[in-house]
Amino acid sequence: MSAKVDIDKCYDVAVKLAQEAGEIVRFAINKKKNIETKQSNVDLVTETDKQVEDLLKKGFKEHFPDHCFIGEEGSTNIEFTDAPTWIVDPVDGTMNFVHSFPYTAISIGLTVDKEVILGVVYNAVLDQMYTGVKGRGAYCNGKKLETSKTKDLSQALILCELGSSREPEVMDQVFTNFSAIAWKAHGIRMMGSAALNMCAIASGHADGYFEYTLHCWDMAGAKIIVEEAGGIVIDPEEKPFNLMNRRLICASSPELAHSLSGELKHMQFPHD
Repeated sequence: MSAKVDIDKCYDVAVKLAQEAGEIVRFAINKKKNIETKQSNVDLVTETDKQVEDLLKKGFKEHFPDHCFIGEEGSTNIEFTDAPTWIVDPVDGTMNFVHSFPYTAISIGLTVDKEVILGVVYNAVLDQMYTGVKGRGAYCNGKKLETSKTKDLSQALILCELGSSREPEVMDQVFTNFSAIAWKAHGIRMMGSAALNMCAIASGHADGYFEYTLHCWDMAGAKIIVEEAGGIVIDPEEKPFNLMNRRLICASSPELAHSLSGELKHMQFPHD
């Protein structure tokens, strides 16, 4: 563990801020939303996304004035350095939130030397608090998490997503991958939140997850939770994982990650 941060203080502050943000999400999820679009008509932002991100940014800056901050709604030109950096998705699964579907989460990750060392993912609607700290394990509401250890794709429940792009060439590749995996896997699901998909792997509720067109804030909080639960997070081409590379395979075992990699048609996108 790097000596640059007080990990216990970081953990306590992150959990407290996630709980405060959760109150906002719980209050708003069944209310009428003011919705704006970003890159496409399925890439959405609401006033709640902005409100939660503002709360988190102010909170982290108050407690850790020398730390950096990257948030989905406030980041345009991302500068990712070795400095302690909070990477936040205020409402991961905004489409779900807009439709009052309770599979949405506040995702918080802390990196030091560009490595995720702490993660908090909070589904406030269902009151599920996922946490992970490097070397200390992963938990949901205090219960220790462990992946299923499933190795065989034919016995695996796989999660995937359509993503936020609707460009025809991207969608063609998405459906190609969906079809390839659907024929081989035990089952396949789309739930609409990258962070909670990864936490489902950590919990043993699903076995594998792949997605392209992601961003760093979708993955940062849950990455350490998966790894501390015994899972693996890699680049889809079985390279070392790069948080800024906008794609991942998350799996219960290295063997399953390898199988998924071999079935997928890989896509490249501009880095965050």
